[in-house]
Amino acid sequence: MPENTSPIKFFACTESLQLAEKIVKSYGSTLGKSTLLRFSDGEFQPSYEETVRGRYVFIIQSTYPPSDNLFELLLMIDAAKRASAYKVIAVIPYFGFARQDRKDKPRVSIGAKLVADMLRTAGLTG
Repeated sequence: MPENTSPIKFFACTESLQLAEKIVKSYGSTLGKSTLLRFSDGEFQPSYEETVRGRYVFIIQSTYPPSDNLFELLLMIDAAKRASAYKVIAVIPYFGFARQDRKDKPRVSIGAKLVADMLRTAGLTG
């Protein structure tokens, strides 16, 4: 890696752009370039517009409703791993389903565990 290239890259998803800008300014860095392609049927596809190979990639996104925010984060994590990022770290200011962190009655899901498992499966490493 060239000497003037940081091993850390920051990216923001759609709903956390303002917070991400404050974070990178405080860190003394800039946001990485990414795009979100939206299809007519409502699907979307995020992509990185610069290399993340061998880098620590921080992705900033809250997962409050709608569920598109969570899914956008999952797709960004997956894309970073497939682009050979060294580590993928999510900064999640609001973690949706956090209130569902235990089984407090029969026949209920543990939503927080399910979301955490999905993030790990997508490729989150930190």
